[in-house]
Amino acid sequence: MDVFKNAKAVRLKSVHDKYLIAAADEESVTQDRNGSTKSAKWTVEFVNYMDTIIRLKSCYGKYLTASNQPFLFGMTGRKVLQTLPNRLDSSVEWEPIRESGAVKLKTRYGQFLRANTGLPPWRNSVTHDIPHRTKTQDWVCWEVHVVEILDEPALKSAPPEMEPKSAPAVLARKEDSFASESSSPTTSHSSKSVSFSRQESSDSLATSPPKGSDGRSIYFHLANEYGEIDEGFEEMCITFKGNEVKELTKRLEGELGISGLTVCSKSPLNGKLYPLRLQLPPHNATLHVIVVPPSSKGDLLQLIPVLTLSESRFGNNRNSDVKGIENSNNFA
Repeated sequence: MDVFKNAKAVRLKSVHDKYLIAAADEESVTQDRNGSTKSAKWTVEFVNYMDTIIRLKSCYGKYLTASNQPFLFGMTGRKVLQTLPNRLDSSVEWEPIRESGAVKLKTRYGQFLRANTGLPPWRNSVTHDIPHRTKTQDWVCWEVHVVEILDEPALKSAPPEMEPKSAPAVLARKEDSFASESSSPTTSHSSKSVSFSRQESSDSLATSPPKGSDGRSIYFHLANEYGEIDEGFEEMCITFKGNEVKELTKRLEGELGISGLTVCSKSPLNGKLYPLRLQLPPHNATLHVIVVPPSSKGDLLQLIPVLTLSESRFGNNRNSDVKGIENSNNFA
């Protein structure tokens, strides 16, 4: 907290050497290597009733907000946005925690501001989450660069707790409701106002497996350009109705916003990827697959054999099935 004590405005630099940026759509938050722009500058506000809690306001007058919206379905990370809520609740409050010369920004419910990296849609994204893997532990660490200092009198007076002038009139609510709606203008990225609940869930979107009538659970990793999996990320999950690999591919392309994907299985025998063809297994069996982006489709996919999910059966005989397919296909 000491680093913010005399700060009027700061820049936050992630371990990826990128700055926390308020996007021009006045809603998104991202990362960029250029920290000299006004969008990398965040005004610090102190909360009256908690001297260890701060708010960060973007150059657009919006607060850095830990939303309840999932960044990707099936993942624990949730979106960090710019908002101007009707009521300044806990979703816009952050607790700075020093660690090894850096600072972590923790929400009131235990998640941390996290700078992501990797392939799209993770690249340059910002979420709030609890890192579970060693590889991503430092993704929640930020360098704080103070760019403006408070005058001495200002240190003793915190901004009043009041509703933003530009926020719309607050309608009557039930006593227990703390939902707040963003006044951000509609953009191509969002067709409706964003609403937040006062209670931020620390749970992932993991749910009980769907019933047979609801489809099957598809767990997947997104491979890099070399066909490798970043173990820093947990598997994503979708519920899929259907039996065609082509239909599944289209669904995953829609979820990830990437066209030209190839859905693969990874051999437990040699670690190679095998593009899937034809039908998925019957009875809505749960599947674990690897999604290969189009940038990997050159030499990588020419060197791996074709495997159908029907042939692999994803059961105890999977190793022998894969070995037999390797011998018969000869890298077809």
